[in-house]
Amino acid sequence: MLKKDVLFFALFFFFFLPFFVFPKVYQFYNDFNGNHGMITAFIKFAILATLGEVIGLRIRKGTYIEKGFGLLPRAIVWGVLGLTIKLAFVIFAIGTPAFLAYMGFENAPIIMKSALSWQKVGVAFSISVAMNLIYAPVMMTLHKITDMHIIANKGTLKGFFTPIKVSKIFIHLDWDSMWNFVFKKTIPFFWIPAHTITFLLAPDFQVLFAALLGIALGTILAVAQLFSKKN
Repeated sequence: MLKKDVLFFALFFFFFLPFFVFPKVYQFYNDFNGNHGMITAFIKFAILATLGEVIGLRIRKGTYIEKGFGLLPRAIVWGVLGLTIKLAFVIFAIGTPAFLAYMGFENAPIIMKSALSWQKVGVAFSISVAMNLIYAPVMMTLHKITDMHIIANKGTLKGFFTPIKVSKIFIHLDWDSMWNFVFKKTIPFFWIPAHTITFLLAPDFQVLFAALLGIALGTILAVAQLFSKKN
């Protein structure tokens, strides 16, 4: 492991250490998160999901940052996407059990509030499937469009705030990769199982866990890109 890797993980460790060492820091996080869920969703994704992209860049190119990467624009995008993800969590966590009750599984809303059981796993799985089949493809496509916009403007903050040429970027998206890898592989084999676990957690921890999954996905995507290049 190189010195820059040691430094990177040391900074990562010491950034989160106070949450585990000082009870007051952890209590402040819990209180703030409970009272300002949307704000913390923005912050969590802006930091953690962007961190996943940084790690992915390190795996692909051997560096944590490069000219044109656009660290701040990417953090802004992930923060905004974090707001939509929090919105989706609320909608599907309430709406899917209600739909299951409408379809005859009357205890579904009650099961999600009860202790862990196979029935609760089944309802959580249903929530995850609904969210990842309805919401996730739209979010992933939007993220890819903003990613290409950032690259086209060389990662500058000024360029980021120029109008996004959505129709032009949409046409030039790598739909083969989006469909065959992002949609067909990451959704069923990563996101649906991962978000099943997410919806088994307490609501205050769901968005944090989802943001942490962004770190894992950044690594997975980087490894996948390396593998595709070798083949």
